[in-house]
Amino acid sequence: MSTTHTPLTSVTVLGLGAMGQALAGALLDAGHPTTVWNRSPGKGEELVARGAVRAQSAEEAVQASELTVVCVVDYDASAAILAPLADALADRVLVNLTSDTPERSRDAAAWAHTHCIAYLDGAVMVPTPLIGSPDALVFYAGSQEAFERYEPTLKALGGKAAFVGTDHGLAALYDLSLLDFFYGSISGLVHAYALAKADGVKAADIAPYLSTIVQILPPIAEYTAANIDAGSYPGAEANLGMMAAGVEHILHAARTRGLEVSQLESIKAVADRAIAKGHGSDDWASTYEAVTSRSPGGSPAP
Repeated sequence: MSTTHTPLTSVTVLGLGAMGQALAGALLDAGHPTTVWNRSPGKGEELVARGAVRAQSAEEAVQASELTVVCVVDYDASAAILAPLADALADRVLVNLTSDTPERSRDAAAWAHTHCIAYLDGAVMVPTPLIGSPDALVFYAGSQEAFERYEPTLKALGGKAAFVGTDHGLAALYDLSLLDFFYGSISGLVHAYALAKADGVKAADIAPYLSTIVQILPPIAEYTAANIDAGSYPGAEANLGMMAAGVEHILHAARTRGLEVSQLESIKAVADRAIAKGHGSDDWASTYEAVTSRSPGGSPAP
């Protein structure tokens, strides 16, 4: 009895920065015929040595594969690359893993639609060493048909390939939302170490105890999301007034030690606005009402 093997999808990768090279490498590892192209020469030698085909032009690269992935520094760069390729990309599938805003993603999708290009916008949520791993999270939005058709191929880039909707801006929105949390958290971490070191305690002495905080974050994330979506903020376990007082203690200690306190001041200001709105006995999630009540110019709404 003979066995028929379906050939793996051929993929082109445009852009060979660190992330682009990691994406192409993951495709090669999964056995996909992979074509690569970069605007400037001198990149991709290792990929070619592993079996990738280096195209001499971006048009040649696109024509070599049924699926094209572009990953460059921003949407200005991707637009400059893709604009001359409209005819070559017509009736093909384009996956843009360049990071930018939801608005830029939707603009790119409109351009793709005009030129009959099936378009997926994406956001890579892991650093390059994790690309291709089962736990690598990559968001996708846009053409659901294209995602479903190429999902096995996309999972070669990251095992957690998550389709978040047909609105092309949603992958970028998920990306920015997660990074909003990450950058705020990592900034708080650095500040916590600075506070400890100001009194001669090493950051390494604080680090082992942070797992206590980290371990309570998953359930906090879940019930905070549920409370915000419901518009109800029960504060029986820990109310905002009490926690705002805790922030004030940290703020006082940081000021006394001459540390930068703008992030803490902002946290306290948002909490105080929520309390002024009557949420002092509610959960911290009630600060959502203060976060979303700013005027278009950025100042607190009256």
